[in-house]
Amino acid sequence: MTSPSASPAASLHRIPRRPHAWIWLLALSQLLVAAAWWYWGWAIGLPLMIASHLPFWWGTLWPYSRLFGPVLRRLPTSDKQVWLTIDDGPSDDTLAVLDALDAHGAKTTFFLVGERAARHPERVREILRRGHGIGNHSASHPAAWFWALGPSRMRREIADTQRILQEIAGEPPRWFRAVVGMSNPFVNAALKTHGLARVAWSARGFDGVAADPDAVVARIERGLSPGAIVLLHEGAAHGRNVETLRLLLQRLDALGYRAILPEQR
Repeated sequence: MTSPSASPAASLHRIPRRPHAWIWLLALSQLLVAAAWWYWGWAIGLPLMIASHLPFWWGTLWPYSRLFGPVLRRLPTSDKQVWLTIDDGPSDDTLAVLDALDAHGAKTTFFLVGERAARHPERVREILRRGHGIGNHSASHPAAWFWALGPSRMRREIADTQRILQEIAGEPPRWFRAVVGMSNPFVNAALKTHGLARVAWSARGFDGVAADPDAVVARIERGLSPGAIVLLHEGAAHGRNVETLRLLLQRLDALGYRAILPEQR
């Protein structure tokens, strides 16, 4: 009998092991900057100080950066399989999204916002009843400032969503997606506490802001390949997420791709 830790999904589920390692890197870099400033003066020290902070900005703002901890960008497979992920729910679109997925035999993971899930627990239960997965996408979805949250607020955003979804689903999520994909140094300590692994994407169409389904699906299709993780949204203000999903599912069928969950590999 294969143990859960040996399953394909388990091998992808990488929880941060050393979430505070970046502190030592920062401290060492600033000691070197201080020494350079002392020895050569501000003309050398100031540019070095600015340069020493650039990796930390990159680690925060680049969704695929592994500077602070592991992040999953795609599934390791040569089969024509993709992992659809839908952010920002539950919403008024959720039931129509589920119907569209059912019509194509597709499975997806819904990365849910805790406060929205608390207002609509029946939609979360319906997601699970139809055989889909759920993930943690913060409690309040602070899109403009998630990247800048301090450690206390970051812990609450992640912990509150774990608690809410566990109360609804009976067990907590295992996957996390950072809001707008940006993950600052304080995210990974909370992920380790709750046994969460961070998921990014390898194909996106900007459907959270773009209203033209044809253009969105064309952008996603350019990023498609076996094992792609596709970023989608529900409940956007333009109101065309469901239409976009239906068109994408038609294209996936035409191209011979199956939309699966990681544990189905």
